[in-house]
Amino acid sequence: MTPASGTVRVRRIYEAPRDDDGLRVLVDRLWPRGLARGRAAVDLWPKALTPSMELRRWYHGPDADEEGFRRRYEAELTAPEAAKALEELRARAVEGPLTLLTAAKDPAAAHVAVLRRLLDPRPGRHAD
Repeated sequence: MTPASGTVRVRRIYEAPRDDDGLRVLVDRLWPRGLARGRAAVDLWPKALTPSMELRRWYHGPDADEEGFRRRYEAELTAPEAAKALEELRARAVEGPLTLLTAAKDPAAAHVAVLRRLLDPRPGRHAD
């Protein structure tokens, strides 16, 4: 069974692609270590949607907290290039399944969780 239009899911990029993934979007700034591009089956890689290097450094520092990261990241996503990329993905998510790919060990504690919330046209309903 194919997921309904509007499904936004998150997967680690190291997992094998699935038939029901729909559009596969890498949302990390750097290409994942040790992964061949062909094996990843990435359809889009909008680097404008990734947190800046400065924000990443701050988040991994001693003064970071998840709420502060979320606020700062959402502010970065209002920049013209990021806002345009976000709107384009939002439109694609309405058309059909969208899988956000990340190398993060804990996607729930990474920027991809913020993106998922912003992209899902049906808040509170996520496919895993």
